[in-house]
Amino acid sequence: MFQPKKLGKTNFLSSFDFTKSEILNIFELAERFKTKDIELKLKDKVLGLIFDKSSTRTRVSFQVAMSRLGGSTIELNPNTSQIGRGELIKDTARVLSGYCDVLAIRTFSQDDLEEYSKWFAKPVINALTDIEHPCQALADFFTIKEIFGDFENVVLTFIGDGNNVANSLILCGAILGAQVRIACPKGYEPDHSIIQKALTIRGDEFLKIYNNPDDAAKDADVLYTDVWSSMGEEKQSKDKDKNFQGFTLNQNLLSKAKKDCVVLHCLPAYREKEITEDVFESNNSRIFQQAENRMHVQQALLYSLLS
Repeated sequence: MFQPKKLGKTNFLSSFDFTKSEILNIFELAERFKTKDIELKLKDKVLGLIFDKSSTRTRVSFQVAMSRLGGSTIELNPNTSQIGRGELIKDTARVLSGYCDVLAIRTFSQDDLEEYSKWFAKPVINALTDIEHPCQALADFFTIKEIFGDFENVVLTFIGDGNNVANSLILCGAILGAQVRIACPKGYEPDHSIIQKALTIRGDEFLKIYNNPDDAAKDADVLYTDVWSSMGEEKQSKDKDKNFQGFTLNQNLLSKAKKDCVVLHCLPAYREKEITEDVFESNNSRIFQQAENRMHVQQALLYSLLS
């Protein structure tokens, strides 16, 4: 009988935090939740959401996941709580330790996230920072596993900004054994420290950085893109729109990948900018399967951290 595996770490701040076997165990649990093949509950557990950034999928998927586990969710909006008035993180975290069983935090600074984890006595989940988006990467690789069965010989090409999503894809790809390619304009490469972390897991043969998206798309199994300007980069959007010309995921790039190539996008999407309408709506697209999987994977993650 399947048994969820005890995690080595009590927080999920980075894709780097879990081993391959732990991630695969989360995936198996997520699959069982998705197919309703298992009934596990976390009665009376409370998830606190602290979101400094706007959200649709992350907020709703966490709320629904916790509800399906029999728990409840409370959202702490910085604009309507003392957090927004400058209360110290260490004070907020210690107070919330008496109220909540787990926190999912969506903020700008990874340092702030780590400060919460230092003072909050229970699990903290990275629901997005400027440096990483590990919950998104879990859902992405769970989707890839559903389609391809495993990660051996899978080539995942990410086209766009070397942002938080790209960083987590690199780390998760290194752990799970996928080949990862990043295609971005010069000056927009993924975080150097993230790359160095990934290289401690696997040699540099698994990761290739391109400044030409045509080269990166060749014979890829998965083509993945994201918005060019992340939240907080609104002032840079005009420059980025100019610098990212030629990096739109279109039929030309799709034609260079394998015939059965899968198209992914973490959403929201700006059609005709980072991806064309016809590719977004193509038979290759698994974007909404990917979006739904956020909920199933986070349900498995919450259970694994709290059980």
